Amino acid sequence: MSEFVKTQQELRGNLVHQIQETIDSAEAEGRGLSAEETEKIDRIEADIRKADEAIQVAQRNEERKAEASLAARGFVVAEQEERSAGDILRGLPETRGMHTFEKRDIISSANTVPKSFFDQVFDVARLVGPMLDTSEIINTTSGEDLTIPTLTNYGTATLTAEGSAIQENDPTYSSITLGAFRYGQLIQVSRELVTDAGFDIEAHLANAAGNALGFATNSDLTTGDGSSKPNGIANAASTGVTGTATSGVFTADELIELQYSLDGAARRLPGVAYMANGNTIGKMRTLKDDAGNYLYQVNVGQPDAFAGYEVVENPHLASTGTATAGILPVLFGHLPSYKVRMAGGLEVASSEDYAFNANLVTYRFIMRLDGDLTHAGHIKAFESYSA
Repeated sequence: MSEFVKTQQELRGNLVHQIQETIDSAEAEGRGLSAEETEKIDRIEADIRKADEAIQVAQRNEERKAEASLAARGFVVAEQEERSAGDILRGLPETRGMHTFEKRDIISSANTVPKSFFDQVFDVARLVGPMLDTSEIINTTSGEDLTIPTLTNYGTATLTAEGSAIQENDPTYSSITLGAFRYGQLIQVSRELVTDAGFDIEAHLANAAGNALGFATNSDLTTGDGSSKPNGIANAASTGVTGTATSGVFTADELIELQYSLDGAARRLPGVAYMANGNTIGKMRTLKDDAGNYLYQVNVGQPDAFAGYEVVENPHLASTGTATAGILPVLFGHLPSYKVRMAGGLEVASSEDYAFNANLVTYRFIMRLDGDLTHAGHIKAFESYSA
């Protein structure tokens, strides 16, 4: 400890002692603090804060000097920095065959720390495929079937007189089973680029794999029929409002009615929103109230909203204006009620042999997942006119 720090600590102790003496004097005389004494204590407390700041600065400077001294003598001060994802990816092709890079759960993070390569892939996939963003993600280490119980009826409570038996009316349950369907992508990169330190291989692979996996999985998580693929959110939704126009176009009133086709308790849950593709959202933006005001709100820095609820764009939903009965261009409901099960995270592997003659390094990305709606009735659909 330096002499300066010792001096500041002694000064701080004296200042604290002065405050205590002032308080003790007032208590001994059986009175409260006078205005002059209160002002004195305020000045002393300000001096204490200055002393504390000086001590902290001095201690940090001493720590830096100590670390610099250790480093100069060859000691490692900080933890060894991990290899970047790009360096690891470049090092993959050193073995023959398909070499597994790593297998890790994909979990989104709101932290400000640098994202891992896997987070980068998943972030791109979520931008391309909103079902990976709005659904609740369930991570599991293996791909065995996962059974999730679902509540189908809350049961009924009854008013019962004192001393009378309470009638039995238990809640009823069902279940959904989520498997692990495999989605894969092969990306080939020239050996020259892989070994080029100036080429950002990490960003290139994350962008390419994220786009491909995000688009493919979002398609099935949206419209899949549940046969050897996920049961998509549109397939699991129930009709809330049926349109009347034979053109398949909706009205503002019909989209507002769609809100109230959802149970009131579900409508108040966080995560309730509209979902539609870009073409349909364009039609929604033109709708006005009786006073000529647009019902669609474009919010800079925040999600867009229609009649008070967020609007999520999903490219794999059908477009409005299709003169075919049964089209579901707009969904409304509690989007996190749709569950996506991720099995084993994201697997990345590489091979020099796969395209050896072309001097290409092949990277393989595999993601296994399934999805379904756990609460029947939590997602309502606008259905085009009934033929």
